[in-house]
Amino acid sequence: MSGHWSRILPYVFMFVAALSRWPGLLPQNFSAFYGLAFCAGAFFPTRLKWWLPLGTLVLTDIALDFYYQSVSPWQLVNYLAYGAIILIGTRFNHRSPFLGLLAGGLLGAILFYLITNTASWLGEPKYAKDLSGWITALTRGLPGYPTTIEFFRNTLLSGGLFTGLFAGAMKLTEPEPAEEEEAEEEAAEEPEPEAGEAEAGA
Repeated sequence: MSGHWSRILPYVFMFVAALSRWPGLLPQNFSAFYGLAFCAGAFFPTRLKWWLPLGTLVLTDIALDFYYQSVSPWQLVNYLAYGAIILIGTRFNHRSPFLGLLAGGLLGAILFYLITNTASWLGEPKYAKDLSGWITALTRGLPGYPTTIEFFRNTLLSGGLFTGLFAGAMKLTEPEPAEEEEAEEEAAEEPEPEAGEAEAGA
């Protein structure tokens, strides 16, 4: 039963992450996608860990573009940042301790903040192209908008929260060690075809 849930949860998480992007539902930069991207790298099967989160991100971006009637030039930077978070997640797996997974999720959120705000600093003419301008991009941001340090707070909080929820759910529903050992033993006990049989099959 636990193995059944572990196969379904990636799609449940994807639905939750997509829903979290609905305009006005959550504060700005408070998103389930930071934790989801990290946990996809750590827990999802190889065939899902890249295309499922990034594909969902692209589809929800298209929906948001229609909603706002505009296309953000920063979307490609976001994809790069989420790809980096997934890559960090691949360094972990279901055997990693929970606190280690939580720390990895927070690291991914910090990396997202650094990548996106550094790209903003490089691309926005209003920022001075020096150390002072970069620090301004990472802390105050542009006049007329919430400070980027507020965005960082929301990124960090949501990254930690959803990483904890997703990682906890995946660990609670993963197959028991006995089940994993049985599956491995069954795979090892399967007889290999004889040379003659293999040639006949060919």
